[in-house]
Amino acid sequence: MQRILRRRRRAEPPALLSTPKPSLTYRLISYLLVFPVYRLLFRGRTAGNANVPMDGALVVVANHGSHLDPPLLGHALGRPVAFMAKAELFRIPLLGPIIRACGAYPVARGASDREAIRTATDRLEEGWAIGVFIDGTRQANGRVNEPQPGAALLAARAGVPLLPVAIVNSHRALGPGGERLRLVPVHIRVGTPIPPPASRRRPDLDAATRACQEQINALLDQGLIQRSLSAPQLAPATDRSALPPSS
Repeated sequence: MQRILRRRRRAEPPALLSTPKPSLTYRLISYLLVFPVYRLLFRGRTAGNANVPMDGALVVVANHGSHLDPPLLGHALGRPVAFMAKAELFRIPLLGPIIRACGAYPVARGASDREAIRTATDRLEEGWAIGVFIDGTRQANGRVNEPQPGAALLAARAGVPLLPVAIVNSHRALGPGGERLRLVPVHIRVGTPIPPPASRRRPDLDAATRACQEQINALLDQGLIQRSLSAPQLAPATDRSALPPSS
């Protein structure tokens, strides 16, 4: 019976699926922890929220400058963004349930790229937004320097759009070069969706990857968001936002 239901869910294109239902744990973390950290501590602002599809599967592609990026990104976009996390983290008593409720999914240490992509594709087929840091690791300058084609491949496999997002200044707040927290403004600029690659061939994947890189770096070049641009977008996510499913 479960296999039959799974086939029925997959009959509908992932980009048209309804997003997962809210979980209480996610709401508590988002509003009681991430909200004050992002909005107050780092004076967070977001521009371009109107570009975020609130329903259907999506590959969110971002630059990566800090360990702060995953929770800030999911909160700022108004819908949860699932990221890969080491399987060992899920066995930690308190941390495991929290990151699972926030949409993280486990990947075994030493797992092949194929296994990781299969796991992410399964999430897309459930209607999730999957987050991919396009460089694969934190960058000292916070920019997209050597983008990898993994995000484009996920989009091509599932037939879902890519959404470029620029996280401005997180590399200065808590970057890979040091462990001391700096209370600088961290802002997020959302770009415009990019259609999935026409095929899984390398030229098509490279073209989509390059388009993401160019858009993210162009958003970063705009710098911090002016108050007049961000004022209408400071409210936390409303009930229409897609949140992780209750377990």
